[in-house]
Amino acid sequence: MVQIIPARDISLYELEEKFGLQLTTDTNFFPEWTENLPILTDGEKQALDRVKSNYLNLNKRRLMSEETVKMVVLSPLLDLAGFYQPPFEIETETSIEISAKDEGFIVKGNINVLVIQKRCWILVIESKSSKFDVMVALPQALAYMLDNPNPAQPTFGLLINGREFVFIKLIQQGQPRYAQSYALSIERDSELHQVISVLKRLGELIIS
Repeated sequence: MVQIIPARDISLYELEEKFGLQLTTDTNFFPEWTENLPILTDGEKQALDRVKSNYLNLNKRRLMSEETVKMVVLSPLLDLAGFYQPPFEIETETSIEISAKDEGFIVKGNINVLVIQKRCWILVIESKSSKFDVMVALPQALAYMLDNPNPAQPTFGLLINGREFVFIKLIQQGQPRYAQSYALSIERDSELHQVISVLKRLGELIIS
């Protein structure tokens, strides 16, 4: 009997057991989130100050829902990173389905935001309410990233709950492997600036 599991309910253990996914701690595996990052302009820094101010003002009134996180934090960050301009396109709630090798285990779900360029998936972004730890979204995002139709190319992901951001890199050649950044906080200016710099850097790499 085929077992179908929603992506939101998948665990890292199941991804490891069914799809051979492995976490790597090799520091050379994911240099894109720390090296050769673009320097932000004063205008970009001011825009990020506004995003931070908006988040802090709204979050102190009540914990932000997933939809509010998308509107207040995620949308302006994608704009600043240039993902609303050619050659990038945005698709939302894109369906995915991945099957284990034995074909008896299928994961299904919908991606919150998908940034694509020339039909190649670049970023999978899974946003969560600010009341959840950002790492809650890790198994779900990795499941989506495993459905990349171009597995020869690395896939990059971003987990976001409004307060924190975690970048992911997945390579599927051979045995699937992934690595993650540490959690960057919107409450620390230098780390929020790094979030945009990393997004811009990933965009540059794909275009080149």
